Amino acid sequence: MKLFYRLFIVLSIIQVPAFAQEFNQEVLSFREYLGYVKKYHPLVSRANLEIDKAQAGLMQARGAFDPKIELDFDNKQFKGTQYYSILNSSFKIPTWYGIEVKAAFDDSEGIFLNPQNISPNQGIATVGFSVPVAQGLFINQRIADLKNARLQIQLSESQRRLLSLEVLYNASIAYFSWLKHFNEVEMYREYLYYSQDRYKGVLKLIKQGDKPAIDSIETGIAVKNRELNLENAVLKLNKARLELANYLWINETPVEPSESLKPEVNLTASIEAILSTGDLYDTQDIIAGHPKLKMMETKINMLDVERKLKANYLLPKVDLGYYYLSEPLDFNSLRNDDYKVGINFSFPIFLRTERGALNLAKLKLRETRFELQQERLQIKNKINAQQVEKTSFKKQAGLVGNLVKDYQKMLEAEERLFSFGESSIFILNSRENSLISAKIQQIDLENSFLVSNADLFRILATEN
Repeated sequence: MKLFYRLFIVLSIIQVPAFAQEFNQEVLSFREYLGYVKKYHPLVSRANLEIDKAQAGLMQARGAFDPKIELDFDNKQFKGTQYYSILNSSFKIPTWYGIEVKAAFDDSEGIFLNPQNISPNQGIATVGFSVPVAQGLFINQRIADLKNARLQIQLSESQRRLLSLEVLYNASIAYFSWLKHFNEVEMYREYLYYSQDRYKGVLKLIKQGDKPAIDSIETGIAVKNRELNLENAVLKLNKARLELANYLWINETPVEPSESLKPEVNLTASIEAILSTGDLYDTQDIIAGHPKLKMMETKINMLDVERKLKANYLLPKVDLGYYYLSEPLDFNSLRNDDYKVGINFSFPIFLRTERGALNLAKLKLRETRFELQQERLQIKNKINAQQVEKTSFKKQAGLVGNLVKDYQKMLEAEERLFSFGESSIFILNSRENSLISAKIQQIDLENSFLVSNADLFRILATEN
């Protein structure tokens, strides 16, 4: 027992690093992160179940064409008298065009037997078929169900793509938020160090009598503001990291990213390649293969099947049946006089129910076609608008980048003037605050550019 316990402990120790190796690296790149989401996230796996559900529905619809064995036996005896013994057995094969092939064996005997059930001593064998010559010949409910089940597979594939896309989009937004707040924390940490270093320098100058004592208070206020900004940024970063953890799974197990884990900092350079949102010169093929449009096209096909079924109900119901009858031992000797035939006919005079159902089916079909046209136009315009927005954010980021450089030069010049005693702490802090505001704006625009790419990726809905 001790040996087994020690072996269990050793195996447990060995397994822990194996799980943690997935995040031993310092940086979790965006491409790697999306790979984890696509492979392990339960909502993506749930989206894949849509195909399985459609396959199960197709199997269920095909069941309407399965051969069927039926057996009905009824026997009555009372006070030593056999009133009747009736055996009806059959084997039916439904076919595609409404024709049903049937083989049967009946054996009946008894004193109080209905004359139409009387059969020879050996019983009677039957083989034949029934044919709907009008309504139900080329399309009926089971044919419509099977066609719709096949179309449902196409519909489920589009639904799977859209559900997976939604998970990837939300996961991307969470990663961008994490990256944004990480950059803010790094920036505030850097400028806290600068303000603390400046505060120490001012204290030395005050001791030497080169600066008034009030400068220590003003410099200390800047330090406190930087500490407050940093603490607030760290809080937002922790919340963003926990939001990211909602999408980070490995081997069906949720994983919480450690505080030391870092995002991919220079993501703006590669985001278009990762999400395939670069220059889109021809969007016709993308629009043609869009899963939302594919869904609507499939729904149109399903509604067209329904329209054909409703139109079929306008035909009269005429079922013809022919069955050859013979004793089992004489079945090979064909006798044209031994048979059973039947005809069933029904037809509503006004057809108001059928015509109303057909009109509704046609109206639904037209309505969905109009929706398809509108959705196709909306997707095209959304793609164009998103490309314009993305280009604008890229241009704004370049402008803000130049502003940051200018503010940086102004701050460096002010620091030189301050070292010569020709400037003040107030002006120096103002220059630094302007630079920090510009950098915050730069981080916000970088985040907006990333989100804009994710929005375009969501609109395009291409496999990635």
